Amino acid sequence: MIQQAIPAPRTTRNTAATLAHVAPFAVFVGIMGIEHALGIPAETGYPVRVAAAVLALLFFSRSYIPWKPSVPAASVVIGAAVFVVWIAPDVLFGYRHFWLFENPLTGSSGGVISPALQHDSLFLTLRAASSTLLVPIIEELFWRSWLMRWLIDSDFQRVKLGTYVRSAFWLTAILFASEHGSYWEVGLAAGVIYNWWLIRTRNLADCILAHAVTNGLLAVYVLMGGHWQYWL
Repeated sequence: MIQQAIPAPRTTRNTAATLAHVAPFAVFVGIMGIEHALGIPAETGYPVRVAAAVLALLFFSRSYIPWKPSVPAASVVIGAAVFVVWIAPDVLFGYRHFWLFENPLTGSSGGVISPALQHDSLFLTLRAASSTLLVPIIEELFWRSWLMRWLIDSDFQRVKLGTYVRSAFWLTAILFASEHGSYWEVGLAAGVIYNWWLIRTRNLADCILAHAVTNGLLAVYVLMGGHWQYWL
């Protein structure tokens, strides 16, 4: 007699899906918080942070990561536009040191790359590669694939990817902005654009690609011009 496999209970499936979306980001941010609290130097803490996030992705998230953008050319353009939005205020107006952007709550825009690390090719390669290839995946899984849906329904898998609810849209964008410290205003603009792009495409791979282009261009800008303040 052939026995049919019994599907996993909804709560079990939801827990697995939540871990897949949240764990890599939580690991990355959690280790970063420990680094800052204990004063662990970046050359020691950052590789650990990256390795732990990669392991979390491999263990929890492999089957949840989409790899096929529906409109890749347009996603590249969106990513490039967010890069321009990110650096334009400093290039055009230079207001970054105004109290709204440098204060005890948001921190400062000084960056965390020490003079010694600015000449460490191995560290810089790791930082550029991880910000381009790793960070977009873990952030898009967390912010737009999980949080924006979870704010609509705690059983977030019942919410179609790209569903628009105003409160979820703006709260996700605001929290995304808060993650970026003194760059909160361009972080807010980026969050709005990425949220909108998910609603437009309903494909997380397009948001991951756009985010990767933004971070990749920013990495080139940092390395070519010595603008270390953008690597928080």
